[in-house]
Amino acid sequence: MPPLKRKRDYARIIIILSGVLPLLLGILFTAIDARHTVQQQQINAANTLLSQAEKMSDSAWDMITWLRRFHRQPCEKFEDELQRAGNLNAYFRAIGKLEGVKITCSSAYGVNPGSLSDMILRAPPVTGKAWWSLSLAGTAGVPQRPAVIFVRQLPDDEGFWALIDGQYLMDFMNAIGEARGYRLSIRFNDGAPVSTGQGTPPHASLFSASIYQAQSKRYPISVTIETPGAEIMRAWRQVTLIFLPMTAILSILLMILTANWLQRRISWRDEIRRAINARQFSVHYQPVYNNHTETCNGAEALLRWTLPNGDVVRPDIFISAAEAEGMIVPLTRHLLDLVAEDVQQWQVEPGFHLGINVAAEHLQHPAFVKDMLNFADKIKQTPLQITLELTERSLIKDGEDVARKLDRLRADGMKVAIDDFGTGHCSLSYLQTFSLDYLKIDRGFINAIESLSGETPVLDAIITLSHKLQLEVLGEGVETALQYLYLRQRGVTFIQGYYYALPMDNSTLIAWLAEHMHQPIRTEESDDAPLHPS
Repeated sequence: MPPLKRKRDYARIIIILSGVLPLLLGILFTAIDARHTVQQQQINAANTLLSQAEKMSDSAWDMITWLRRFHRQPCEKFEDELQRAGNLNAYFRAIGKLEGVKITCSSAYGVNPGSLSDMILRAPPVTGKAWWSLSLAGTAGVPQRPAVIFVRQLPDDEGFWALIDGQYLMDFMNAIGEARGYRLSIRFNDGAPVSTGQGTPPHASLFSASIYQAQSKRYPISVTIETPGAEIMRAWRQVTLIFLPMTAILSILLMILTANWLQRRISWRDEIRRAINARQFSVHYQPVYNNHTETCNGAEALLRWTLPNGDVVRPDIFISAAEAEGMIVPLTRHLLDLVAEDVQQWQVEPGFHLGINVAAEHLQHPAFVKDMLNFADKIKQTPLQITLELTERSLIKDGEDVARKLDRLRADGMKVAIDDFGTGHCSLSYLQTFSLDYLKIDRGFINAIESLSGETPVLDAIITLSHKLQLEVLGEGVETALQYLYLRQRGVTFIQGYYYALPMDNSTLIAWLAEHMHQPIRTEESDDAPLHPS
């Protein structure tokens, strides 16, 4: 498998993974959030249930405190009052009095109903405390229904008790947990659990059940809440419906960004190198008109890239890619080689200008001067004036070193022009700092020309400044007779643009020069088409 194809295959995998990753992370985070949501609901439910159980316990201990008024009194004396209190107060199934472990009186069962063990259907717990509570699976009177007993034993072996019906707790737990499918369980001390809800069936959902336990800070009461996996899945679906669109958008954006990044990091460098080796690049030349001599005085070399299938890659795209990928120097050297081949066929007069665009990275490269001198040596048989066209940003970095390089090349007969003047970051002081020969006015200022009598202040200021600095001026992007006449009236020497000639390949240029090189511009020609179309 060719290296580039292998890289592209890897790139596709990375792009797919970059799209899948946010989705997987979204699923993970929403699952975590769903469990967090469920846990918070469990905490709230546990706190509510504990609060209710504590409230019932408070009522039970208050009742026992009230019963202590009957201490050392026979049951017959307060039997009626005992029954009335047991019937009128909420929660209670029965209340009564103890002597040791024997129940001496009860609001529900009368006098001497039996022992405490018989009533609660188990042996009393050994707590070592004078007071205790215990949850029960049932009692003698209602063996199938849970209850909670509260006992206070006095030093003289008498005691009092209160029995809360567990149905109150079960009704409250059902109200809390039924909507969410909870299985709730509450236990007083080490007694039997009072439970509601169904257990989670095995493999009920993709999520395992969540169990939460809590303890009362006031009484020995513990609560267990089990949330089934189906409830967690329902919470997850709710969260997912909210976040899934955002996750999908993020996934798409990440795939686009990754694809663009990989295209720049993998494709362009290899494609440009392959295109150089396969000679897919060619040079087009756009003629430059001299108003003083009324002849074609030069041409600018413009690199073009045509793919094997006939598609053309736009220069702004592949040049930006070459700069980003560190390929601009090899690409410029390839341009110089192509130009050196083309000009061997030219028949031009001495001093014919050849404009070569120089990238900032190449200008700052240690081999820049050597590259340009080698190029000049290759074309020395053709009487050309090499003009280096620099962008303003080329002068910003390493200014002193750049100035030395330009002075060295000017000493060897080359000229220096600032391309697209007025659109970059160049300080006006650079016009005096660097040795320059030409200013090329950006087409944006040329397009501002609307009439011969009107004014374009910035354009006029650039032309005036150039004349004061004794720099020749070239107007590029000239497309109409009006623009041409405006520039000629203001002393602009060189004209370049579609009004004069379109860029053309080498063979077309040679034929065009033979016919139009000494032909002046005729302003009566249509403003809407090139004067000399290629």
